[in-house]
Amino acid sequence: MGKVQNYRVKAIAAAIKNKRIYRNYTQEYLALKLHISQNAYSKIELGYTKITLERLFEIADILEFDVVEFLNADKSELIVATK
Repeated sequence: MGKVQNYRVKAIAAAIKNKRIYRNYTQEYLALKLHISQNAYSKIELGYTKITLERLFEIADILEFDVVEFLNADKSELIVATK
């Protein structure tokens, strides 16, 4: 994976985490809704697991955000996610 692509994956993963925290949802709750383990969900937020576009839409639906907000994630998402 190229540097730019890896950066984008990390920014989207951070945006997912930030939106989940904004909604006061736990990783366990998201994992339950997605029918995956909490460990598998954690790997999504860390950017270790590649997700499909379908999965991104599922996450956006659960978090009640437009999927475009995740795709437009930038370095500011990375900064917030590391705090």
